[in-house]
Amino acid sequence: MKAKHYIFLLPAAFAVILTSCMDDYEPLPADEFTTDYLFSTTDSLGTQARQYLNSIYDIMENGHNRVGGDYLDASTDDAVSIDMDGEPDVLRLATGRYTASNRVNSDMRWGEYYTGIRKVNVLISGIDRVPYRATYRNALGQTRNLGVSFKAEARFLRAWFYFQLLRRYGGVPIVGDKVFDLNDDMELPRNTFAECVDYIVKELDDIQDSLRSVGTLTNLAEFAHTPTKQACQALKSRLLLYAASPLFNGNTVEAGNPLVGYPDYDANRWKVAADAARDFINGAGHKGKDSITLTDDVRDVFLNFYSYGSNPELIFFRQNGQSTSVESNNGPLGFTGTRLGHGRTCPTQNLVDAFPMADGRKRGDSPTYAYSDANPYSNRDPRLDMTILHNGSTWLGTTLETWQGGTNNPANGADYSLTSYYSCKFMGKFEKASEYSSVYHLWVMFRYAEILLNFAEAENESVGPTVDVYDALYKLRDRAGIKRGNVTGYRYGLKQDMTKDEMREVIRNERRIELAFEEHRFYDIRRWRIAEQVFSKPLQGMQIVQSTGGFTYNRVDVLNVSFNTRNYLYPIPYSEVNKNRNMVQNPNWK
Repeated sequence: MKAKHYIFLLPAAFAVILTSCMDDYEPLPADEFTTDYLFSTTDSLGTQARQYLNSIYDIMENGHNRVGGDYLDASTDDAVSIDMDGEPDVLRLATGRYTASNRVNSDMRWGEYYTGIRKVNVLISGIDRVPYRATYRNALGQTRNLGVSFKAEARFLRAWFYFQLLRRYGGVPIVGDKVFDLNDDMELPRNTFAECVDYIVKELDDIQDSLRSVGTLTNLAEFAHTPTKQACQALKSRLLLYAASPLFNGNTVEAGNPLVGYPDYDANRWKVAADAARDFINGAGHKGKDSITLTDDVRDVFLNFYSYGSNPELIFFRQNGQSTSVESNNGPLGFTGTRLGHGRTCPTQNLVDAFPMADGRKRGDSPTYAYSDANPYSNRDPRLDMTILHNGSTWLGTTLETWQGGTNNPANGADYSLTSYYSCKFMGKFEKASEYSSVYHLWVMFRYAEILLNFAEAENESVGPTVDVYDALYKLRDRAGIKRGNVTGYRYGLKQDMTKDEMREVIRNERRIELAFEEHRFYDIRRWRIAEQVFSKPLQGMQIVQSTGGFTYNRVDVLNVSFNTRNYLYPIPYSEVNKNRNMVQNPNWK
């Protein structure tokens, strides 16, 4: 049977890279190449195929200010954009100002993910022809042809793309390994939610041992950013947690519709999710030099990759070069030159209130640390100061003035913080520095803290607040610097003998503060099916007035959101529904 020779289009810059490789082909147009060229039988280095794989990696999100210049969390109750007058994408997402034809392209990304899926299929269909000389060690310690790793990496990326589609849209068309050409029938129906979950799980199970393991990475500069067996397990853990959650398990946006979730509730799905996280935590590959555990300082998780044990919490990330981009985009106003910040992300008072006191007890509930409205940031969970800059914070060697008219919140400027707060999550440790300097800004997709929280949530929902559930939370709070305490009936601020409902509230809040701005809150309040409840309260900031006796702090409303239940899932793009007679739109969208 004669093989097909597909022609693929790609950016001109990438084509220039490809045409500089070793094979003596006739010159191609700047935006075309063939599979024979891409998977050349004479390219023992696999240069072209590697470049093509890199182009698939480029489709993955880098979450730093990626949604129209903002963090996705600025479309939740945790933050607002400083650019509220400019109708930013995050405001449209928060308020539901979009339709199937007037979409928020910076996050809805249907086309981008299916482009990535097709490119993966192209790669896995042809890469076996490349005569790689180089080898690698897989997760089982076996030596294999490098092409085996590249194929497994590509399949992981495809699983990631399907997961991203699933949590945005529910069930989507699964195309398998097929590379469609112009003559093929492309009017594919949506697969059910259950079929999509099963497909992704099977893919991850099939490829995990063909990938490297964290402890076997020897060339960190080249391979630290690639998916590992542990990344497979982490994605599986997150996927199964979503699948067990109310939005997809018993409280879907349309009862009985298998496209948007499971038609019937099944409590066992929580057990399956708990077991997946438990398997990761107890995995034999996580001992000794392979150990994955919490990094001592949570800030280092985002500033340094593996570096031979210095960041043991890291599981999978997008690697970025050294820069000051995060600081410049989000640092506080009031500085100039190499200290300049644009204050893009303004955390809400709602998020600030979520941080407990230094002993882990809620505000107003601590017998050791009294909360004061006149000094609201004193004796709080240390993660507050690692996440949010507030009035009185030390930054760039100065004490911030975020009161109305203060140096860092100018009353007469074009921009000012609506909430009197700025985010410092992901930034370098510039508290005492005189200026910003270039640092790594990893976009962390999976870290061990999430696995602990996944386990705690699923285990609590499955069997209640067991010793293991408490232990997962103790680990996080101990790392954060919360004091163990010696008050009878409490440990790390957690009441002993909680009910399932009480523990659920604690776990959800712990996710909120531990994983702030890491693109979890947006999906968490949806999969928990609590978005109406969350947005029934206004998003607030703090109005701070300087007076002779100090400062007066008053909460002020900055945004009111009315959440429509149809916004639990994005609408399928109108163009897809219009050209595909088999494509069913999500409930209550046209």
